[in-house]
Amino acid sequence: MTEIYVDADACPVRDEVYRVSGRLELVVHVVSNGSRPLRPPGLPWVRMIVVDSGADAADDWIAERITAKDVCVTADIPLAARCLGRGAGAVAPNGHLWTEDNIGEALAGRDLARHLRESGVATGGPAPLTRADRSRFLGALDVLVRAALRGLPAGAGPARRVPWPGEDEAVRSGKEIG
Repeated sequence: MTEIYVDADACPVRDEVYRVSGRLELVVHVVSNGSRPLRPPGLPWVRMIVVDSGADAADDWIAERITAKDVCVTADIPLAARCLGRGAGAVAPNGHLWTEDNIGEALAGRDLARHLRESGVATGGPAPLTRADRSRFLGALDVLVRAALRGLPAGAGPARRVPWPGEDEAVRSGKEIG
């Protein structure tokens, strides 16, 4: 069964994940190193996991357990790459779908930004999350979860609409039935 893994310490879309997982009855693993207090949502399908406080302990926990049937929510580019390497889907909180086509460039850009910061150049942080970002995230999570539930490769290419099992062509195309 498909499960959702959340890299939780700095994740601003946990509530959105809980809504989607509740609707689809999917288990969610909310993984944190405990550096920020997280309030458990009190939902039976949500598992709060606190790992050691090591640098990549939460990432390692997720990467060791995620499978090709699963989806990871993370803004951490190296973790997204590790998840894609295991065949899983990965989406950032702003709705950006990580794929085999874009992860290499993202890793290179991350390394360049780190080099610039180490050289004293101010690179700034991520932009604040907007309502449009949250909406884009929900759409992207929907695409990945549907692909995973149907056994389709999640991180293989650009986002596309994936029909729910049993949804027929007339419904997908918007044609009238009758």
